[in-house]
Amino acid sequence: MYNKYHSKGLEIVGVSLDKQGQKQRWIDAIAKDKLKWKHLSNLEGWQEPIAQTYGVRSIPATYILDGDGKIIAKNLRGKALEDKVAEILGN
Repeated sequence: MYNKYHSKGLEIVGVSLDKQGQKQRWIDAIAKDKLKWKHLSNLEGWQEPIAQTYGVRSIPATYILDGDGKIIAKNLRGKALEDKVAEILGN
């Protein structure tokens, strides 16, 4: 989905809930899976400030934000997620 919609404005930010001591495993997983988007972590596990701000209670969690940072959809998966992205970005 990233490759399909990135040129139309889709940005993905992955937020890791890994902990201290797991940094290399996290970095290796990004490389192994060839994930091209931005990745963030303070390596604080469930105390990750971004996860706290957005009320993440389980993973994976997905949030679609508009240009002002307002949540316009969340917890979509698979086809429902891609359909929403297509709707927003004008397939």
